[in-house]
Amino acid sequence: MSTEPPPRPSFSPIGIGTESRAPFALLPDPVALFEGRATRFRATAEGALAPYLSFLAAVAEAQGRCAGGIAMLDEEAVARSLAHGMPPIDRQGLKHDAGMDVTVRRFLDACGGVVMPEVAEAARAALLADNARRHARIADALEDAVAMEDVAGFVLAAAGVQVHLAGLAAGLPAAKLAPVGDGACPCCGGPPGASLVVARDGAQGARFAVCAACGTEWNVVRVKCTLCGATGGIAYHEIEGSTDGIQAETCDSCGLYVKIMAQERHPELDPVADDVASMALDLKLGETVFRRGGVNPFLAGM
Repeated sequence: MSTEPPPRPSFSPIGIGTESRAPFALLPDPVALFEGRATRFRATAEGALAPYLSFLAAVAEAQGRCAGGIAMLDEEAVARSLAHGMPPIDRQGLKHDAGMDVTVRRFLDACGGVVMPEVAEAARAALLADNARRHARIADALEDAVAMEDVAGFVLAAAGVQVHLAGLAAGLPAAKLAPVGDGACPCCGGPPGASLVVARDGAQGARFAVCAACGTEWNVVRVKCTLCGATGGIAYHEIEGSTDGIQAETCDSCGLYVKIMAQERHPELDPVADDVASMALDLKLGETVFRRGGVNPFLAGM
């Protein structure tokens, strides 16, 4: 990492008066989300991380195969949550939800043909056979709390949870979503995994934080901490000489960092797949006072 003061990110300026206002929230298309992520995992599967990234590509493909058929949330319950400024997806309530359990088991079954390390296959079998263990790992994933005694089980359960949450988010009324707090997904209340600066029609140069759990994207002001909302003490760091469009945005106020990805210049970037593939940046930030604030279950235990 360069010892020189990090430059401000070189994102394209927004033409005031010429750009349409970016929508606040963009909901996931679950099948497209996981299929695209699988493609990106495979494209980044190089070097020392190649085996793990290839495994995650197969996991994402399994997610895509079972991403449909998630029942929509009750409309009245959603309306009540929105009226009270709460995320319409209640993570706490999903810990013992039968529908969530069905989705996770369906995902674990879909992974039956996936070539994976022995420890992961053993964890998959244990999750299917042991209801209490599966429910515990689902609860861990919903709390973004890594079970260090069962990392492989946590990763697989979290992947299944992603499928269910993305399905629930896809059925929400995007136009009615509103901010629920700094660093919180407006759909499920989860923290961001990373943020993207995009080049979409009507949102040229806008930044969206991305929930690694449900896949929802929400508009966040630039040069502002995506976690605590601070506007001062923000800096950007990258691997010296890197041209991948990925930086770590650090905040002096909360002492955390979240990766920011220039999708406008590198449209292939995926906030989950490229977060894992750019782990070298995390290792460099590990030498500083800043701690990782972005959540990505596929980096558990690494």
